[in-house]
Amino acid sequence: MLRFLCLLILTFGVSFGAQAQDTAPVDRSATGGAQTLEDILKRQDGLNLNDEFRSSVTGDPDAAANASDQLGTRGGASDPDLWRAYRYNSADITTQARGPAAGVVIQDGGMRWLTFREGPLLTYGTGLLGAMVVLLAVFYLIRGRIRIDGEKTGQTILRFKSIERFAHWLLAGSFILLGLTGIVTLTGRKLLIPAFGHEAFATLAVGSKWIHNNVSWAFILALVLVFVFWVVHNLPDRTDINWLLKGGGIFGGGHPPAKKFNAGQKMIFWSVILLGSSIAVSGVSLLFPFELPMFAATFEKLNALGLPQLVGLGELSTTLTPHEEMQLAQSWHAIVSFILMAIVIAHIYIGSVGMEGAYAAMGDGEVEVQWAREHHSIWVAEVEEKQSKAGST
Repeated sequence: MLRFLCLLILTFGVSFGAQAQDTAPVDRSATGGAQTLEDILKRQDGLNLNDEFRSSVTGDPDAAANASDQLGTRGGASDPDLWRAYRYNSADITTQARGPAAGVVIQDGGMRWLTFREGPLLTYGTGLLGAMVVLLAVFYLIRGRIRIDGEKTGQTILRFKSIERFAHWLLAGSFILLGLTGIVTLTGRKLLIPAFGHEAFATLAVGSKWIHNNVSWAFILALVLVFVFWVVHNLPDRTDINWLLKGGGIFGGGHPPAKKFNAGQKMIFWSVILLGSSIAVSGVSLLFPFELPMFAATFEKLNALGLPQLVGLGELSTTLTPHEEMQLAQSWHAIVSFILMAIVIAHIYIGSVGMEGAYAAMGDGEVEVQWAREHHSIWVAEVEEKQSKAGST
C-alpha cells in the first residue's frame, strides 16, 4: 500500500507538471529577447521554464529620462515593465488585503489546476465509480447472491458490540455525506450550474460546504475509533493466503477458514485506514492552509529519497505559494477520495445485497451461527471455546 501511495504522488506530480530538469538555454535572439513559441508550449505543458529573461526586465530607474523629457515621469519603466513587475511580485505595491497569500497576485498554476480539476479529475473519477457499479452488477448477474449453504440453526452469535457498530456507522454515514457534498463542489461549475442555474447552485454549494467542513471531524473521530477497535483483528496471518488463493470461496468450492476478519475484509480495513487518513490529512490542510501546508515538505522528502529523479521528473519544487499548496491538496484530496469511494461501493454491495446474512453483523450485531461457521469458522471456534471455558468455571 505504501508503494501504491508513493506511485500516486509521483503520478500526481506528472499531471501537474512538477518542476522538471532544465534544458539547454533557448536562443531568443530572433525575438529580441522576448519569449518564443517554444517557451509558450513548455509553459502550457507545465514544464520548468527559466523566466529570468522576462522577470528581470522590470525597468531601470537609473536610466529614467528627466522629468522634462518624453516619458520622463515613468521612472525608467514602461507599461510592459510595470506589468512584468506586477506579474512576478517584484513591484512595490500594497493592498488592503493582508495575510500570507496577499503578495501573490498572479499564479500560473491556477489554470493548470482548473483544467485538471474539470477535465481528467472529474472524468476519470466519475468513470471509476461508474465502472465499479457496472462491474458489481455484472458480478451479481453471473454469481447471484451468496447464500448460506447449510441449514440455518435459528441461533445467533454476537459479532460486533454496540460501540463497534456505532463507530462503523459513524464512519460510514460521515463518509457518504462527505462524498456527496464533495461531488457537488467538484461538479458545480461544469455540470450543476448549467443544469440548475447560479442561484440554485449557490444555495446548494453553501450548504454542502458547511456540511463537508463540519462532518469531516466526525469522520476523523470514527476513523480513530475503528482503528483502535479492529486493528488487532486485521493483522495479516497465514489463513489469509489460503483465503486469497480460493478467492474467498469463488474458486475451488467451499468457504475457506477465516478468523474474525477474512483477507478481503482486511484489505477493506487497511484501505479505509490508509486512504481515509490521507484524505483526512489533506482535508485538514485545506481547512488550515497557512498553518498546515503539506506538499512542499512532502516533495522535499521525495527529492531526498530520489524517487522523482528515478522516474525522470527531476527535483520537485519545494517552494510553493499558499495557492499552489491548496490546489495540490484539493486535487490529492479528490483523487484519493474517488479511489476510496469505489472501494466502499464494493464493500456496501457485499454487506447488503451481495451476501445473505452479512448485514446483520452491523444491523443488530447478531449473526446466524451457520453463516458465521461458513465464513469465519476459526473465529466461531474461538468464541465457542471461550464460552465453554466460561461455563465450566
